[in-house]
Amino acid sequence: MEEKVIGIAGNPNTGKTTIFNALTGTRQQVGNWPGVTVEKKEGYYIYKGIKFNIIDLPGTYTLSAESEDQKIAVDFLSENKVDVLLLISDATNLERSLYFLILLSELHKNIIVDLNMVDLAEKEGIDYDIEHLEKLLKIKFVKTIGNRNVGIDELKEAIYEKCKEQISEDYIKFKYGDEVEKVIFEIEKELKPIFSNYPLRFLAIKILEKDEYFVQMAKDKIDYSKIEEIILNLEKKLGRQIESILIEKRYAIIHGIVREAIIEKKKEIKIELTEKIDKILTNNFSGPLIFLLIMFFIFNGVFILGKPIQDFLEIILENLKNVFIKFSLPLWLNSLIKDGVISGVGSVILFIPNIFLFFLFFSILEDTGYIARATIVSDRLMHKIGLHGKSAISMILGFGCNVPAIMGTRILENKRDKILTCLSIPFMSCSARLPVYLLFTSLFFKEKQGLIIFSLYLLGIIVGVLSIKFFSSVFLKQESLPLIIELPPFRMPYWKNVFIESWIRTKYFLKKAGSIIFIGALVLWFLSYFPHPNKYGTEFNFIGKLGSFIAPLFKFSGFGFWQAGVALIFGIYAKELVVATFGTLFGIENLSGILTSYFTFLSAYSFMIMSLLYMPCLATFLVLKKEIGIKWALISLFWSLFIGWFVSTLLYQVFTFLRGG
Repeated sequence: MEEKVIGIAGNPNTGKTTIFNALTGTRQQVGNWPGVTVEKKEGYYIYKGIKFNIIDLPGTYTLSAESEDQKIAVDFLSENKVDVLLLISDATNLERSLYFLILLSELHKNIIVDLNMVDLAEKEGIDYDIEHLEKLLKIKFVKTIGNRNVGIDELKEAIYEKCKEQISEDYIKFKYGDEVEKVIFEIEKELKPIFSNYPLRFLAIKILEKDEYFVQMAKDKIDYSKIEEIILNLEKKLGRQIESILIEKRYAIIHGIVREAIIEKKKEIKIELTEKIDKILTNNFSGPLIFLLIMFFIFNGVFILGKPIQDFLEIILENLKNVFIKFSLPLWLNSLIKDGVISGVGSVILFIPNIFLFFLFFSILEDTGYIARATIVSDRLMHKIGLHGKSAISMILGFGCNVPAIMGTRILENKRDKILTCLSIPFMSCSARLPVYLLFTSLFFKEKQGLIIFSLYLLGIIVGVLSIKFFSSVFLKQESLPLIIELPPFRMPYWKNVFIESWIRTKYFLKKAGSIIFIGALVLWFLSYFPHPNKYGTEFNFIGKLGSFIAPLFKFSGFGFWQAGVALIFGIYAKELVVATFGTLFGIENLSGILTSYFTFLSAYSFMIMSLLYMPCLATFLVLKKEIGIKWALISLFWSLFIGWFVSTLLYQVFTFLRGG
């Protein structure tokens, strides 16, 4: 089957992910770009017998390689061959997308502009003369409403037709004036013998703009002094910095296009609904209160709605174990399947409905635009503790998974802010810890599950914030810059998009259960079964000896027995293995009864605090090492170990004393 490569580019908040999901559906996968830990999203669709492979590039406003994700977008667009470059633009703010389009046009590629969210533009009284836009820019435009699938078929047809075309030599070249154009030509001549893999005009303009990434690239390969002299002479002649001249020229071109092709209809002057909602959601008093209430209702919803499905899955797993009992298998194999695989992996699978619901609620908050508002609310707190407001974005992402949240700190320009944020993220309660909370709250806090889980998430935030305050006051003193963030329009969630995102995240969790947790469960079974198969899961086997070694450390925390020690050790590998350990040792059918005999409600809460705060999982530690270096990664590891033990012990001892013993 013939295949084509389509790159999707665009500014943040233009509906890029919505269009990607509308084109690919669930036929997508998430990985990493080669050599880095930046997320890479790929998908495909088949249209008229051709497979179109879609690459969703990181959202960016410019083609300046200032951060890791911007560098990836620039390298991919300038070096890699794409058959069509699809630019997603916000129809309510076309000027901003046109600026990006001017930059992309220098790459000399087949470009289609997707004019997305035209329904919102119409509500604001904005209409477009598409034919005139296409005539002015010599580029195909397609109108879409991504969250309703409107225009997606037309977009697929436009991509199909564009793929059949050769890249036209008649593409629009935006001129910067005779003097500047002459210098661009001179720089091109200097670069031509060396840089064959880059469009020369694009590279010459980036060097003229003094883009550090491309300037350094040129300095590494040619004698840069002549180019430097050419630019210096131009600036002397014009009497201004060349960067400001280029920006002015681009906006002059954009204003001309907008004036000719965009029709603004008369509309009543009124405060938009979004503005009214924003005044409440970002208010100093109501903003934090609403944020806490939303989180509280989410945790209650995760349990209440997930419980019936969870009970059903438990019955299925029990019946599955009974099926294997009927087979005449060797004792070791029967134990491996029943105690290792079904009890170990199954104890985590039980919480898949709750995990899906958590991702569902989080996706709804993202799709409505609330996450950006939550970031604004958090910004005020961030500055009080001496941190940049952008740190709040990564910390909020940590509720899903700490790994991409730590990767997300690359948006922070300041190394100090990045280190501080990375030190706090492991305390944000990721979805992998949720099965631990769900297990213990269902046994010890049946009437107050949502409240208890909410308190754990809140505790994680408090400890993270206090850790930032401590490290910023003692080791990393410096003022932070103010937060500048664009608030997307507040809108109703697009349910198809929400469910696709939730399913993809849950699918990743399932893959984890099928690989990391499965391997961990097998190791747990092996340690529980040997060297005395007739004494499975006891202190006489390897696992008991391992747990007995570490158990005394947690005596004053309320759970000084070896099974808890083993669970915490395996939780270092993957947090889901905390539950899988208990499932392997006690079996699903006996789990409730045995845990209630080992724990009290107080020691159970203490154990959940330890699970929340102690050292991050292996994947998180490795990403920390990559992002902030081995020194700070080790500091994070030992700091979280100490904090987890200290807080859980303090709580247990204080409440034991208050209860008289």
